[in-house]
Amino acid sequence: MVPMNPGNPGDPDIPVHEPAHEPVHEPVYAQVLATHSEIEAIPGALLLQFGVGWCGHCQASEPAIAQALQSGVHLTHLRIEDGPGRALGRAFKIKLWPTLVLLQDGHETGRLVRPTQAAEVQVFLEPLRALTQG
Repeated sequence: MVPMNPGNPGDPDIPVHEPAHEPVHEPVYAQVLATHSEIEAIPGALLLQFGVGWCGHCQASEPAIAQALQSGVHLTHLRIEDGPGRALGRAFKIKLWPTLVLLQDGHETGRLVRPTQAAEVQVFLEPLRALTQG
């Protein structure tokens, strides 16, 4: 049996392959087994964060992303492990890590590459805040 997304209550059940263990200092990215079409079928706001735990840019961006997500925006956030042969990253045309892809009801509404400041992530999420809190 494939484990399901261990996210927040109410998050969609997305099949993932969890790594056996990750060092504590690295962000944990799941090997998402869902297809591009399955991801696009998820209703509501969805933030995809493509990267890998050992990536220095991903590690450096993590505090800014985490701080921005504490600002009260309502969304499902998935950290997706990317790399050679990972179909989901190729389907979303990911070139650099980390890349944040924001979807609303299956439609891409924004993309942010290698954020370093919480303020830039908050600005990126601002259109979503208006939709989810209005």
